[in-house]
Amino acid sequence: MKWSLLPVNEFNNYSEQWDALNKSNSNSLLLASDFVIPLIDNFSTGKEILAIARQNELVVAMFIITKKQTGVWESFQPSQAPISMSVYTNELLVDTLKSLCKTLKGLTLMLGITQLDPDISSRPESSSKLNTIDYIQTSRISVIGSFEEYWQKRGKNLRQNMNKQRNRLKKNGIDTKLEIITDPDKMINAIIDYGNLESSGWKLDSGTAVNIENQQGMFYKQVMERFAHKKQASVYKYWYGNDNAAMDLCIHNAETIIILKTTYNEEFKSSSPAMLMRQESFEAIFENKTYQKIEFYGKVMEWHKRWTDEIRTMYHLNFYCSSLASFLYKLLRKS
Repeated sequence: MKWSLLPVNEFNNYSEQWDALNKSNSNSLLLASDFVIPLIDNFSTGKEILAIARQNELVVAMFIITKKQTGVWESFQPSQAPISMSVYTNELLVDTLKSLCKTLKGLTLMLGITQLDPDISSRPESSSKLNTIDYIQTSRISVIGSFEEYWQKRGKNLRQNMNKQRNRLKKNGIDTKLEIITDPDKMINAIIDYGNLESSGWKLDSGTAVNIENQQGMFYKQVMERFAHKKQASVYKYWYGNDNAAMDLCIHNAETIIILKTTYNEEFKSSSPAMLMRQESFEAIFENKTYQKIEFYGKVMEWHKRWTDEIRTMYHLNFYCSSLASFLYKLLRKS
């Protein structure tokens, strides 16, 4: 293998090769350059490296990595990225990492690839030079059959609670409406509305709320605009009369829709507006067979289990550059 080690700010020059490799493997929306570029623009320190491996002139692996400490490299992993910013041929992974160890300058003990999805990157067997560590469980819904069939398989409590909330809203004269925004020119206003809704709750005090003027807001604006121009972005907006009650930011292709971010108006918390929005949006997806999968990503919470029992475990991967490196790294961690 021949490697090119480049500053991360050169990613745009190689985005076509990145996308081609992604499409030949998992074709994940979260690994599309339209998702990666906003991550780099908003969260890169500038010290990350774009590592490109070629075999017989064919690109077989691309990693965005950063030096975490002496001898230890890790994949670029902002909190806004559900999975690792790495694209590679699964069958060549061990050879690829072994070769990268020899290419990186200076002492290299370990390469860490974080937050891997086993549906995208099959989990390898552990060995003296490689081990994997459970990260989180995440969930999805497979869109099979009718919505009524899916809905009847959900728990009795969920179905009764949704009916109860709808009846209460109706009794109080509150009409609900699901709006779906897909126009690229409307994405900036949708992100502003999302930020205003999220900032009205506890996230404002914690400093984690999306705002069009902060890094998070700029990131989601870029992502949603980029995907919208390819007809691959939707903002779900749920209304209680004239009040914005809940919102979802989603990206999608012909196979999968990914719910990137959710917020709701805490004033209406007792009526579960995000859950009501999901019920209606999922019903439309099932009826129209728009996608084959609805992906949540993120850590499985109790409310996820009300919607699905399809759960898988994501993982981290550590590759030790030699048996001695494995020993030294573990020794350093203990000290």
